[in-house]
Amino acid sequence: MVSDGDCVAIFHSVHRVMKAEKVLKGQYLDILLIPVPRQLSADCGMAIRYPYDLHSQVKQALAAFDLKMMEVWLMKADQYQRLA
Repeated sequence: MVSDGDCVAIFHSVHRVMKAEKVLKGQYLDILLIPVPRQLSADCGMAIRYPYDLHSQVKQALAAFDLKMMEVWLMKADQYQRLA
């Protein structure tokens, strides 16, 4: 489900992750709403996956709507590395 080079963004609530999905899809960014991977912990259980190449665009789009990501993880060599 999460491939090498993908980011996983976790938010504080299901409401925020759903709003983030709407904002990002409205910007035509290549994102997908996914369950939070077991290796990562989160309260809401849902996350947004996107390619690392879009990381700055995702951050900018979310900032415009005052949406903050609680955590961002990058899948690299079958391991998650925390970005934020």
